[in-house]
Amino acid sequence: MELNAIKNTLVSVLAFSASMFVYGENNALSAKPPYAIVDSGVTDFYNNHAMISKPKSGEAFYGQDAHYQINTPNYTDNGDGTITDNVTGLMWQKNMGEKIIFSDAFKYAKKLKLGGYSDWRVPTIKELYSLIQFTGSVRGQRAIKPFIDTRYFNQPLGNSRRGEREIDAQTWSSTEYVARTMGNDETVFGVNFVDGRIKGYPKFHPRRRQANKMYFRFVRGNKAYGKNNFVDNKDGTVTDVATGLMWQKDDSRRGMAWGQGLQYAENLKLAGYDDWRLPNAKELQSIVDYSKSPQTHGSAAINSVFKVSKLNASREKNQFPYYWTSTTHLDGRNLYDSAVYIAFGAALGRMHGRIMDVHGAGAQRSDPKSGNANNYPRYFGPQGDLQRVYNYVRCVRSAY
Repeated sequence: MELNAIKNTLVSVLAFSASMFVYGENNALSAKPPYAIVDSGVTDFYNNHAMISKPKSGEAFYGQDAHYQINTPNYTDNGDGTITDNVTGLMWQKNMGEKIIFSDAFKYAKKLKLGGYSDWRVPTIKELYSLIQFTGSVRGQRAIKPFIDTRYFNQPLGNSRRGEREIDAQTWSSTEYVARTMGNDETVFGVNFVDGRIKGYPKFHPRRRQANKMYFRFVRGNKAYGKNNFVDNKDGTVTDVATGLMWQKDDSRRGMAWGQGLQYAENLKLAGYDDWRLPNAKELQSIVDYSKSPQTHGSAAINSVFKVSKLNASREKNQFPYYWTSTTHLDGRNLYDSAVYIAFGAALGRMHGRIMDVHGAGAQRSDPKSGNANNYPRYFGPQGDLQRVYNYVRCVRSAY
């Protein structure tokens, strides 16, 4: 390891050690990172179109999600309607009630008495996303297996008797989009644990103007969760002291297919380190800054310590790339064709002949892992999601 890398590691370790001491239930100090990222749960391996045996180092598709098991999910059912996440220190409501409107959720949380606690809150999008597991699968609008551990958490499906699709069981967070989607809709970020995505949902029905209703799962504990603490190491890397992850400050500056993205990350040598990898979905989502958007700030939804490429293609000029993760998203006619990306810029779609931000900066979607570059971008689904396929990469490594 180079001298500057050793120096930066020592500085980061000291900062990380100071951040590790957080107060538990009885104000007792416990050694936990304040923003520990729970693993995605993925243990299977995939190529572009199928499940495969575990690739070895140097082989194609090495470096995907299942190669790196970090912070294995660990829950305790407290037997009183609450579930403790032993990785994050967050305590969750086990059962969700009926769908309610956004404003009522905050009133409900304030009055909630559950498990002997009265300090429940509506979770942020980062808190809520900590529960997602990419062991789930979905085929279009038809649910197969939820993207949450149903041994601990109930997860309803959409009610067909009310004209809902099975995937219409979205859970809202407290995080409102700082911009607007679909032209001018006030928007709230939520996680769909039935189809495995983050998107922005309109607060009000666009035609009836009535307040939309969604599910809510309330949380308490660890108020530091989801709050980043970035240190610029001045060597092309950035350490998030809160999560214990070190990031590539710049991005790949070019788009590539998913398999190429895995290879790029595994081959990267930067700041004296050669153990870089493609982040999984939950790791990459951890560095989204949901207080920013291209509409309101003219920048991507990420801390200004990072460098972000702009796209120059005529149809997307001055837009920001999507970024690959190492996580396969089991969805579609062939469950293995797509991988997860995070949109740090507008999550674009084509509606009524116009290209617009349909899901919000900070959305998590998925693109085909491969395809002919001449056929992309193209548009897919009810909101005309823009599929790029040749997405950018920002690499990560464990800092400690």
